[in-house]
Amino acid sequence: MTRSTHRLERWQRAWIVASGLALLVTGLLWLLVHDTVGGGNGGLPHPSEAWLMRAHGLAGFAALFGLGILAAHHIPHGWRLGARHRHVGQRRTGLVLCTLGALLAATGYALYYFAPEPVRPALGWTHAGLGVAMAGLLLAHRRSAWSHRHAHSDTARRSHPA
Repeated sequence: MTRSTHRLERWQRAWIVASGLALLVTGLLWLLVHDTVGGGNGGLPHPSEAWLMRAHGLAGFAALFGLGILAAHHIPHGWRLGARHRHVGQRRTGLVLCTLGALLAATGYALYYFAPEPVRPALGWTHAGLGVAMAGLLLAHRRSAWSHRHAHSDTARRSHPA
């Protein structure tokens, strides 16, 4: 990311998108398998449940690395830009995304290491809901930045004809 723009480098965007998609797909597939043919259905865990959870955990580590990438430049730069009126919406969605990321990390950690058996189903559904919400909000955050950037460039072209 350069100082003149707030856009992520291509490799950073690819890392965030790939790890996010891997998390969403493995998490939703695990829920589907677990609740239809696996342990959540009252039977024994399906063999794919363990592999899906391993893949989900690996994608979680990749996403945490991605959050570190964002924390280094994108988030502080966006916070400074957010003080300008036209970037207020981006600041709000970015702040909610950071909060959701922290909650997902905390609930994932709790599910893996600490959650007692009676709490696991509710905490698991909370974790899943937060993950789906984060995916949707990330799309909205990206779409808002894209539409703002293109609206701004159209205005600049109209005011400065070639």
